[in-house]
Amino acid sequence: MVEMSRDEFEDAVRDALDEIPPELARLIDNVVVLVEDEGPPDEPELLGLYEGTPLTERGEWWAAGSLPDRITIYRNPTLAICEDRDEVVEEVAVTVVHEVAHHFGIDDDRLHELGWG
Repeated sequence: MVEMSRDEFEDAVRDALDEIPPELARLIDNVVVLVEDEGPPDEPELLGLYEGTPLTERGEWWAAGSLPDRITIYRNPTLAICEDRDEVVEEVAVTVVHEVAHHFGIDDDRLHELGWG
């Protein structure tokens, strides 16, 4: 397991978000990105999770009192599968792109086809 402090890991997530092209970043709507140490109990090896209503499924009703969508990036599962810090940074970037893509309505099958699985 790679050793990386929570602050360093959060910096990697922040850097990954900064790499999203501005024209795409402007379209991200009502999303909070969080870092948690552990994955969900039913999927402890999960690296990231998108919870919310994708942009492609939002209708007029959506904005009325909707809480922000959540993207959670899981620190310890990511550190466990990586061999060094560079690999952590790369894996975080892939995971962030993967979860942001879900916000845009892209499903896992399509992400795998595109190489972001």
